Amino acid sequence: MRNTLISELPKLGLVLSDAQLDSLCAYGQAMLEKNQVMNLTAITQPDQVALLHFCDSLTLLSCASFAGASVIDVGCGAGLPGVPLKIAAPTCDLTLLDSLGKRMDWLREILPTLGVEAQVLTARAEEAVQDRRERYDIAVSRAVARLNILAELCLPYVKVGGRFLAMKGQRLEEELPEAEQAIRTLGGKVLEVRRFPIGEAEHLVAVIEKVVPTPEKYPRRYNKIKAEPL
Repeated sequence: MRNTLISELPKLGLVLSDAQLDSLCAYGQAMLEKNQVMNLTAITQPDQVALLHFCDSLTLLSCASFAGASVIDVGCGAGLPGVPLKIAAPTCDLTLLDSLGKRMDWLREILPTLGVEAQVLTARAEEAVQDRRERYDIAVSRAVARLNILAELCLPYVKVGGRFLAMKGQRLEEELPEAEQAIRTLGGKVLEVRRFPIGEAEHLVAVIEKVVPTPEKYPRRYNKIKAEPL
């Protein structure tokens, strides 16, 4: 895991300290151990965890300034991309949000042992926003929902002037045109699509700026979002 990080991170223009590498490897090892009794990841080879989880997550560092920023990871699952970002940018103020209680319980248990500070919140994204609307400088998500759905769940959290970073594979190219109207309706503007070579694949990130406040009626209830996406 460590050797893969050392060889691959410079290709992304990133250099981490020995302590940061230690923390990432400890997190990866803890994830793989817990994965034996709980479904955290389908990727189980240590070198692939380093490449496809950690290097992938850290591409976001070139898409926004995380130093001192308030960051929310929406649909964080096992803590990706939020935990690697917090390890690499320790001055950011991180909130991890997911509705799957067992995974969040594991994060509450493991993060203090890694020296990683984060607020771990078990809730649905469309519900937790009620007292967190437009509180964050950056929202990130690696969730699998289509971009027009993901935008409605994430953009309401972002301050005007902040950014929503949506991590996608090649599907982004087909999802972006259908999502552009939704993004505008929710107060966002697509700044660019960044492309990163990760292993043999190309991973894409939609960089979306919040330009005006999201109308109060959004986000809607999830069944409504899914049935009638913007």
